[in-house]
Formats: sequence, C-alpha cells, structure tokens
Amino acid sequence: MTELKSARKGPADADAAVVFLHGYGADGADLLGLADPLGQHLPNTAFYAPDAPERSVNNPMGYQWFPIPWLDGSTEEQAKAGMARSIPLIDAFLDKVLADEGITPDRLIVIGFSQGTMMALHVLPRRSEEIAGIVGFSGRLLAPELLEAELKVKPPVLLIHGDQDPMVPFEEMGLAGQALQDAGFTVYGHVMKDTGHGISPDGLGVALSFLKERLGK
Repeated sequence: MTELKSARKGPADADAAVVFLHGYGADGADLLGLADPLGQHLPNTAFYAPDAPERSVNNPMGYQWFPIPWLDGSTEEQAKAGMARSIPLIDAFLDKVLADEGITPDRLIVIGFSQGTMMALHVLPRRSEEIAGIVGFSGRLLAPELLEAELKVKPPVLLIHGDQDPMVPFEEMGLAGQALQDAGFTVYGHVMKDTGHGISPDGLGVALSFLKERLGK
C-alpha cells in the first residue's frame, strides 16, 4: 500500500499533532502554511499535511482524494472507488503520526478543507479510537445515511463555512451539522461572513480556539 507523503512542522519533542487534509486539486503545502500562525499559539504541536494519493484530473500539479464527476467528467463509480482507495491510506497515515510522535489519539486533531473535510468526516468516526477533534472547513458530510450504522466513535466537530461559497454550498454546513448531531456528536459551527470557498481570518481564529481547548493549551 502506498504511503501518503507529508512534510512536518513543529518541535522534535511535540506532545500533540494536527493533520491537515487538503482540498481537491491542491496539495499538502497549500495548508501546511497554516502551521506558522497556529504554531505560535500551540508551541508543542507537530503539524502534518499529506498529499492525496492521486494526481488531480483538473490540476496535474495538485492532488485529489477522489475524482469529482461534475468537475472532471469522472463517473460516480470512479469517485466511489477513489474514495475507497484513500480511506485506508489516511488511516495508515494517522496511525504513523501517532506512532512517530509517541502520542495518544486524544492528542490528535484533524483539520480538513473542502474535499479534505469530506474525508475527515468519513474516516474519523469510523476509527476504533476517538481523536481530540475534527475541524471541517467548507465541506460536506458524504453518505449521511450510513453514519449511525458505521460510526465507532464520536469526536467533537467544528464546522466552518463561508456564506458565499460557490463550490460547496453553504447549506451543506447545516445539513452536516444536523446529521452529526442526530448521530450523537457534539457539533460547533461558525459562519465566515461574506466569504467564498476559503479560510477567513475569523474562521482560522475560531479553529485555533477549538484546538487550544481540545489540546489543553
């Protein structure tokens, strides 16, 4: 099985870790830059941002966790197959981060953006051990009808979304939040006013507060 590749930022003796999962057509470096402003407030934290396993059809310089039919002309079957290939790779990467850093799952937070949020919200509830939390920017919950039957743990979730998002409709935040709450998750939300498909300063600030609270900083 192919390993996901990632750079790392943070001190050698970190006691917590944050893993970023990037969006469609981007790469890990696209989010790892957030380690600089976040790391100033989380000095004992290691940051990782792996590249997704497949080159993006629409952006050969970037990567994808799975193809998106309405963007790249792929089929629904190809999208499902791509996601199925990415799930065990993310699981293995998170296991490796925990082992390499010598930390327990309650010292790990996963932050997703767009397609990375979709992967985080799918993978983390199905792992055997609960992590400290999930932050999902500008994403959606895939296959909500399967969640209650397949979940094993319920880490707290912070959903953040721009109210002017042209790529992933703002309504997806409410749909995801309701489905997660119905399944017994503790869910927090923040609306980035007048923001499109991106991360605003106030959104990042809310995420930082969540990280500090969950990691006890």
